[in-house]
Amino acid sequence: MTSASKKIIQFADIGIADAVAENKTASPAAKNIPVIDLPAAQAKAFFLKAESYCNFDLPPYFVFGTLLASLDKKLTGKSLSNFREVDHSPRDHDDLNHIILNNKDGKYAWRPLELIHPASYVSLVHTITEPSAWQFICTRFREFSQNPKIECVSLPLASLTREKDRAEQVFNWWVEVEQRSIEFALDYGYLIQTDITDCYGAIYTHAIAWALHGKAFAKIKANRDNRSLIGNQIDNGIQDMSHGQTNGIPQGSVLMDFIAEMVLGYADLELSQKITAAGIQDYRILRYRDDYRVFINNTSDGEVIAKLITETMIDLGMKINPAKTFSTNRVISSSIKQDKLFWIGQKRTERSLQKHLLLIHDLAQKFPNSGSLASALNAYHHRLLRFNKTKEAILPLISISLDIALHNPKTYSITAAVLSKLLSMLGGDDQKRAVMQKIEKKFSQIPNIGHLQIWLQRITLIFDKEWNFPEPLCQAVAGQPAAIWNSDWLKGDIASLMDAEKIIDRKKIDALSEIIPVSEVELFMSKIWNY
Repeated sequence: MTSASKKIIQFADIGIADAVAENKTASPAAKNIPVIDLPAAQAKAFFLKAESYCNFDLPPYFVFGTLLASLDKKLTGKSLSNFREVDHSPRDHDDLNHIILNNKDGKYAWRPLELIHPASYVSLVHTITEPSAWQFICTRFREFSQNPKIECVSLPLASLTREKDRAEQVFNWWVEVEQRSIEFALDYGYLIQTDITDCYGAIYTHAIAWALHGKAFAKIKANRDNRSLIGNQIDNGIQDMSHGQTNGIPQGSVLMDFIAEMVLGYADLELSQKITAAGIQDYRILRYRDDYRVFINNTSDGEVIAKLITETMIDLGMKINPAKTFSTNRVISSSIKQDKLFWIGQKRTERSLQKHLLLIHDLAQKFPNSGSLASALNAYHHRLLRFNKTKEAILPLISISLDIALHNPKTYSITAAVLSKLLSMLGGDDQKRAVMQKIEKKFSQIPNIGHLQIWLQRITLIFDKEWNFPEPLCQAVAGQPAAIWNSDWLKGDIASLMDAEKIIDRKKIDALSEIIPVSEVELFMSKIWNY
């Protein structure tokens, strides 16, 4: 084994590392591996990681790994139906999953982040990673990508380093989308960008069977209810966890990202056939989930491909977002996100804490919820941590930080970290409580802020563990009765596993620091990744 391989395995899950060693296509220096290159057992382990179950930011005292492992042990070799109450079905309940309605714009738009019922989640993982089913699925994915001119660069990745899987996914976007797009400017003069409106919410669950077995075959009457077809098994599993609905799949887990890729990969295959039939040869397409970048030299070819993408999505029950569709001959500048270009131009030498934060506030107003905004706040958090005290007024800094979070929900976790440091520079606990009361009052005017309440509680736990937040996860942390998932349909000891206390680590709560450290909120662990 090479020294590079040993370094990889030093930080990797040993099962995944072994899979890489057996995979002759994997580079010894690889930092990640696509999930479809993992054997079934390692794929199962990957999807059952806590990081895969919940891929949005939560404080470190929320732990799902032990619960998932217990369910995995109980369900291995058994059907979830064996644990149901008589005449009860999970799809009878519309509160099966725990939904955190995450406000998207500080106003009326929202995105549902779902903690899927763990028993349903583990059961679906078992279904997908059953060895013969997993082999079939992976073979189908390779069929989706048979046209080298249409590349999917968003398949879930297993990290082989100390970095989180999600960090690898973000870095992969930078390498495979942004940097490749810039390279394509050497060969192509025009770029068309577009994406799908509310992709996860629009996915038709029956389209999963279409994707895995072919639409014509899956729609044959005898095949529609054929439970031996893995596509139907996945379809039914999602309907079970979604109150029987066939429109939309839950958001918030790597497993659902993977299932979305089944449908989107099938769309790639259909699109490839349509482009070939149209006789177009000079093009390249990069797809990152529902985001398409089409590179062409002939604008009329681009118009045809854009039309074919629209038609392909309509056939699958989805729509292209006209507000995010545009064509340009400025391939390089359009390959880099505009928020990043803006922020690069705004960087200055050392400045006061308030002026620095006001520049970030300006970025937030021009490019809300952007990746550059999160990066800028991360850098500001790092800077704040160097100060034990400051002559600058703290309350204005808190006010500016709050206004950023108010309109930029993607920054909740890092803003909480900034606030924790600023609050530590105030007086005693009474003054901190008074400021937190103002913060809570300010955000009470906004609907759907459960995710924010989780992070505000992380701050208040240090000086007031009994602070009341209505979000059920917060109530569980406070030791109050809280039903996170509806388990009325389950029987026996498997139902007892759903106690909310089992996903909370009290020792981690007792060990919390007043100031939220970088390790709790920053995605990347090493500086080399801060591109």
